[in-house]
Amino acid sequence: MTDANRLETFSNRLNQWVERLVFGLGLAMAVIVVLQVFARYVLNNSLFWSEELARYCLVWISFLGASIAYHDRVHPGVNLLFSRLTPKMERLLAVTVHLVSLGLFSIMVVHGVKFAVFVRLQITPALAIPKWIVMGIIPLSGAILMVHGVRFLIKEIQGGAK
Repeated sequence: MTDANRLETFSNRLNQWVERLVFGLGLAMAVIVVLQVFARYVLNNSLFWSEELARYCLVWISFLGASIAYHDRVHPGVNLLFSRLTPKMERLLAVTVHLVSLGLFSIMVVHGVKFAVFVRLQITPALAIPKWIVMGIIPLSGAILMVHGVRFLIKEIQGGAK
């Protein structure tokens, strides 16, 4: 098994894990919101922590969902330019796109870590958990995106886009 194949296997397994996590977070968010509505309108007692936890679940779902979309290549794209290029130019543009993407993902990792360290002593108002846990999704998703990006870049350089 080559290194590229190992990276592809790792990328696929990582994506499967992220898909399960996103499903769990979505389910948890739905249950939390239903519980909050039930508590507020049936029991006349609001769950003070529910809105904050549901919001954090949504933030995590958004960042992790972006990595799933990138892995599955379902993110929005414009094919008008690609369809008019020669195969060699298509590959060159695809490599450029992956390099730029990797640059953006590395910014997410570096500045996400800096931000998480910056807020490490703060706690969330309702849940009283450290904010670095909530903000840690930024560098985590950036690292996941980088794994997929390196995989796609290697595949593109080797000549097989899909």
